[in-house]
Amino acid sequence: MVNSRSNQPYFSDIDPPTRLLMGPGPANVHPRVLRAMSADVLGQFDPEMTQYMNETMALYREVFRTKNKWTFLVNGSARAGIEAALTSLLEPGARVLILQAGRFGLLLSEICERIDAEIHLIDLPWGEVATLAQIEEAIKAVKPAVFACIHGDTSTTTAQPLEGVGALCKKYGVISYVDATATLGGMAVETDGWEIDVVSSGLQKCMGGPPGSAPITISDRAAEFIFSRRKVELGLKTKDSAAGARPFIRSNYFDLAMIMQYWSDRRLNHHTEATSMLYASRECARVALKEGLEARFARHRECKAEMVRGVEALGLKLYGHSATRMTNVTGIYVPAHLDDETVRTRMRDEHGIEIGTAFGPLAGKIWRIGAMGHNAHLSNVRRVLAALETCLK
Repeated sequence: MVNSRSNQPYFSDIDPPTRLLMGPGPANVHPRVLRAMSADVLGQFDPEMTQYMNETMALYREVFRTKNKWTFLVNGSARAGIEAALTSLLEPGARVLILQAGRFGLLLSEICERIDAEIHLIDLPWGEVATLAQIEEAIKAVKPAVFACIHGDTSTTTAQPLEGVGALCKKYGVISYVDATATLGGMAVETDGWEIDVVSSGLQKCMGGPPGSAPITISDRAAEFIFSRRKVELGLKTKDSAAGARPFIRSNYFDLAMIMQYWSDRRLNHHTEATSMLYASRECARVALKEGLEARFARHRECKAEMVRGVEALGLKLYGHSATRMTNVTGIYVPAHLDDETVRTRMRDEHGIEIGTAFGPLAGKIWRIGAMGHNAHLSNVRRVLAALETCLK
């Protein structure tokens, strides 16, 4: 069809090819989530809408395994949750200690640089993890306001052990932040058990949803600090909203103090909630909890074991350490005589399967194959392995 006024095409209807997304994310969306997203939009203050918001908060407390009151959604992809957390926790000039051992540790540093934090690193080779002793030594030396790390860094297919990290941070008066974008819903994220103050995530990996919403949970301790940075908006000052002495949060969109008031019973307007993404987030959590988190984690482990068996049967070498490999993404060394992109292109064009390349020092050296959320089934793993064998031959 052509626009008669401008003689420009209207383009065709959206009709994306059917692909099995077995890279490091996004993964295919669960059909129930797609159906939920097609429901009609409601006004942001309709009682039905606010009830859905309350239900979403309750569901994600279960998913994050926490009792935190402040468990809600930040509108935007998983990175929106990361940036909201760091922007709201770090004042200009505040010290932050970042565990950097892959692409997404670098992302934390890049965000913190933009908000003028004083950055200190536990800088490890890609794919390595830090011990509690290393973290404690660095905290004692740096005396940071915030410690930040990635739970599962898909760039290296490595999971950082977090048991004891939150307690260590509390011991030294440090607020702990964890990005669990790649692990929530596929590996255990024990927010309260690990005593982590702030955890953020996304939908597009193990939660089985589309990118566009960032679940987040915040401890009372962290919430108290965030509220101390609340900025009083012109014309909105009330007797209980006196400006704090701390520098106010420099982002409006990512101001967690304002977003938390929006999600509170007061419903103080901050933005218009992304209704369809709220529906998607709510349904992702319902699907996960109905299956049972332990059963879901076991399903991801089973797929990982099958992937490892199949990769080794093909004579390929696994990347990383067996004790710290993520259960939902597997790194595989590209054979020296093969071109990374050629194989991935054939997987996509001839078999309808997407697998991932890598970043930084691992670019062109490993493939990253995921089995996450709705895709984490043995039949999908075996389909990938069969297609990969064909392409290798």
